[in-house]
Amino acid sequence: MARSYRIRTTPCATDMPHPLYRFDTPDAILDWGPVDDVVMGGVSRSTFRHDPDGHAVFEGVVSLERNGGFASVRSRPRALGVAGASACVLEVRGDGKWYKLNLRTDALYDGVNYQLPFEAPAGVWTTVRLDLARFAATFRGRVVDAPPLDPARLTQVGLVISDRQAGPFRLDARAISLE
Repeated sequence: MARSYRIRTTPCATDMPHPLYRFDTPDAILDWGPVDDVVMGGVSRSTFRHDPDGHAVFEGVVSLERNGGFASVRSRPRALGVAGASACVLEVRGDGKWYKLNLRTDALYDGVNYQLPFEAPAGVWTTVRLDLARFAATFRGRVVDAPPLDPARLTQVGLVISDRQAGPFRLDARAISLE
């Protein structure tokens, strides 16, 4: 006896990229803002701006003065989740420093971040694929015990530079997607 199977005809998240942010227009950065170490007394500073060449620029200066040492930007909370996603893909051009991608599953200002570091080679556009299963749950930079990252609940995306990388930095970004 022949069996019939229902075939899924709609693409799932792992079949094709699901763009979260494309930074090709000035409006693309309006939902993003800085969260630097000034929130804890530091003096680091960053900006997130649109470059007329069609990408975003995360730049600034990290200072270790006054117990500081990080600069970051993040998007405003909104529903970004994609069930079944397995990776986050970034199109970036860096300065040779290490950055972290932050993912959040709530709308709180201060809470658990899921982080994974990546290197951004200097002066070369690169596609960086970050396995969602490798993201670590952190709170204020320290690893914490929390449930694994659920990509269906994603609400915020952020970029951070830390780990005592003092001095000027610049990371260009064309897009951030889930797949």
